[in-house]
Amino acid sequence: MSQIHHRTLHVHGRVQGVFFRQSTQHEARRLGLSGYACNNPDGTVTIEAEGPAEALDALETWCHKGPPLARVDKVEATSGPIQGFDGFEVR
Repeated sequence: MSQIHHRTLHVHGRVQGVFFRQSTQHEARRLGLSGYACNNPDGTVTIEAEGPAEALDALETWCHKGPPLARVDKVEATSGPIQGFDGFEVR
């Protein structure tokens, strides 16, 4: 079994109102990750995700493009302690 890691992604650009959170949920579930995606008051999206490092890398790579209507300017990634999320949800 792969070691579980935690990553927080802050996505900047036109990422609200373009189905970014829902698309992230779909991609994270496809990759077998748990966590959540939420909008922030400053117009960014925060993603908290947990799973194998390879899957987290794949999600981070996907976030640089996002869904078709999004325009991603920057993705900031940090590691953190495991939270033990159950499934992946949109908040």
